[in-house]
Amino acid sequence: MPTVAVIGAGLGGLPAAYELRHLLPRDHTVTLISDKSHFTFIPGLIPVALNLKPLAHVQLDLQTLAQRHGLDFVRGGVTHLDMPNRQITVAGEKTIDYDYVIIAAGASLDFDPIPGLGPHGGYTQSVCTPTHALAARTAWLEFLENPGPLVVGAAPGAGCFGPAYEFALIADQQLRRHGLRDQVPITYVTPEPYGGHLGVSGVKHAQELTAQLMQERGIEVIDTMAITAVEPERMILANGRSLPFSYAMVLPAFRGVQFVRDLPGLGDEKGFIPVLSTQRHPTFPEVYAVGVSVKLPQLDKTEIPIGLPKSGQMTEAMATAAAHNIAVQLGAIRAPLQSPTLDALCFAEFGDTGIAYIAAPVIPDPETGQRRTAYAARGPWVVWAKMAFEEYFMAKMRLGVGMPWFEKLGLRALFNLKLFRSVLPEDLQALMQASP
Repeated sequence: MPTVAVIGAGLGGLPAAYELRHLLPRDHTVTLISDKSHFTFIPGLIPVALNLKPLAHVQLDLQTLAQRHGLDFVRGGVTHLDMPNRQITVAGEKTIDYDYVIIAAGASLDFDPIPGLGPHGGYTQSVCTPTHALAARTAWLEFLENPGPLVVGAAPGAGCFGPAYEFALIADQQLRRHGLRDQVPITYVTPEPYGGHLGVSGVKHAQELTAQLMQERGIEVIDTMAITAVEPERMILANGRSLPFSYAMVLPAFRGVQFVRDLPGLGDEKGFIPVLSTQRHPTFPEVYAVGVSVKLPQLDKTEIPIGLPKSGQMTEAMATAAAHNIAVQLGAIRAPLQSPTLDALCFAEFGDTGIAYIAAPVIPDPETGQRRTAYAARGPWVVWAKMAFEEYFMAKMRLGVGMPWFEKLGLRALFNLKLFRSVLPEDLQALMQASP
């Protein structure tokens, strides 16, 4: 009987595995492969880093989930993908056969281009992994005992800016709560062309609302700027300016994971995987990819290169479409192939308020350059919405649910987000002919 493997058990991988298990007959095997023992709700790591919640609040044990929901769980890192023979090598030893594979392995963090960047031998913190968040929390507690300048930002090539804004603004709130804000000047450094860009231009009100909030909180914004080096308690910018800091949190650029970078033809020069609109690889029909692993075009020509964000909601939509399309290919369901629209919604929590950024779709129409809708809205309701969504998503992962119908309906009714469209056979043929 067929086996579908899912590499990665994060915001894309675990929902994809659940969707496959729901759509495929029980005699089909769904194998979940992860080098992590726990699922982590990555957007929840900023409160962990700022000592506002325990890590356990945003984690679930993968072995328990797999046993409960009919998945074969393999713990270990993928070291090789043998596409001609359809085999996956895990941790250099175990070999798994597959008929189809979904790569949802996320990305590796690229600290190397900036000397001194990162928590491993460098001088800045990160909130991109559970280990980094715990290290950032330890450093934050020490910082509260001996406060000084705080620098938050993103490196050139970064494609996810929301967590940096969240960290700076929630840190501002916490410093005020501790009575320390007057001792801590806060600076936000970013390659974005303006504050509130977040890798997506043309979002109505985004620049104005973000700039207004940063000004209200007394946070200096240095945009269109590259960090060139980090030294102990000093950050060097491309314009020669030196920023002193007692604590720094900088988001790095991403690149593809190692096994993708090692395989010629699977990914691009950075290891990101090209896909058709069905999430299928244009050259290898048994390979699908979702989430941060996927190559998406950054159409904005910025002075300093930045990536296109791939929000958790976009990742979940990609995962759902990939699982649906594999089920169609295996004959388990009779339905048109699906394509995620890449409508993007980001709830950014900024202490006692927040901003919702909506871009539908995140990639504008190539002919008109327009989106169906793109706007930002501010208010405390954003904080409540993000908290509610985190609890909802964690409940889904406990229950083994991918993306239910009422979630799709709710996103459409509340934010005018249509997550999927049908792909006709002639459309797919045209895409394959146009692909590299």
